[in-house]
Amino acid sequence: MTTVTLRDLTEEDRERLHVWRNSPEVAAYMYTDHHISRAEHNRWFDGLSADPRRRYWVIETDGKPVGLANLAEIDPSHSRCAWAYYLADPSVRGLGVGSFVEFWMIEHVFGALGLNRLWCEVLISNEAVWKLHQSYGFQREALFRQHVMKNGQYQDVVGLGLLAEDWPALRPALKARLEAKGYQVD
Repeated sequence: MTTVTLRDLTEEDRERLHVWRNSPEVAAYMYTDHHISRAEHNRWFDGLSADPRRRYWVIETDGKPVGLANLAEIDPSHSRCAWAYYLADPSVRGLGVGSFVEFWMIEHVFGALGLNRLWCEVLISNEAVWKLHQSYGFQREALFRQHVMKNGQYQDVVGLGLLAEDWPALRPALKARLEAKGYQVD
């Protein structure tokens, strides 16, 4: 059984994240479409702890760093935030790690943070991820046409949202699905 955990970023993650953010497998699905210089990355990394509207975790499988998850635009006054994640290690894709991260993040946002709304944006070409979000109850709420430029081409983006009031009805079946794959969820 694979153990998946999400842990806070540390200084030791600085270089790893720089490599991940510039890897073709990750960069293909980010809004950023240029090589991220070390200086640009360092400014971003150094600013993370000073911004209360953002929160980042390293995703680990069996103690090995494999990806990154984050919350952005955390807005207590409107009780909402956005989220995203990526799996940088291709060896863990298709094993249910993304599903575990999805469940954990939803639980964290609606439980620990007590927010009402969780939303995300996904390139339309990243069908596996926006369909995963939909399988967790996210509703497709928007299609942002020609929203980002990737490789010199405009790309559409799917906007999805999930409300706290919808989660209790969805949670038992999704928890059971993860447990059937061998993941322990509380």
